[in-house]
Amino acid sequence: MSSYNLPDLRYDYGALEPHISGKIMELHHDKHHANYVKGANQALERLGEARDKEDFTRIGALEKALAFNLSGHVLHSLFWQNLKPKGGGRPEGELGSAIAQFFGSFEKMKRQMVESASTIMGSGWSALVWEPLAGRLLTTQIYDHQSNLSQAGVPLLVLDAWEHAYYLQYQTRKTDFFEAVWNVWNWEDVSDRFAAVRSLDVALAGAATA
Repeated sequence: MSSYNLPDLRYDYGALEPHISGKIMELHHDKHHANYVKGANQALERLGEARDKEDFTRIGALEKALAFNLSGHVLHSLFWQNLKPKGGGRPEGELGSAIAQFFGSFEKMKRQMVESASTIMGSGWSALVWEPLAGRLLTTQIYDHQSNLSQAGVPLLVLDAWEHAYYLQYQTRKTDFFEAVWNVWNWEDVSDRFAAVRSLDVALAGAATA
């Protein structure tokens, strides 16, 4: 049976400095992300044991644990790929045009996404997502790792708003982190992801209008 694995970073821990410190990247990847991978695999194992024993008394807790840890694994894996040394700037091509179409401008999209991250109550993420039902870009808050994400929405760009993503460097100045990360976005990765998801059809005829 397949299991989840912690992906290697594509750059050194300190490669995103001064915007994100090497110490944060090391702890964030090697400890926090690794724990979500471990938790997802443990939840799958316990679900298998429950099926073997035909004992589903803890099914709710086990499936909640799987959703939390697996979503944490997916979002962190995406976050690492969304970042690159000497990144930033703004997207061009079809992604740049789509951002202008659905948000009015790149600056308005950035402001909306930063405000989304800054106003999360508790822990979570801000994300730029492709919503395939209406065929449009949206931003969304994701509570913890899994709540409040539209069911068909596909994350393209994710911004970690958990304290462990910034506190060692920015302390209570979390908005400074949410601004700094725009200097290291990997827009090539986001553009490739956007190109891949635009053909997604959720086959819900009549549920949205063009």
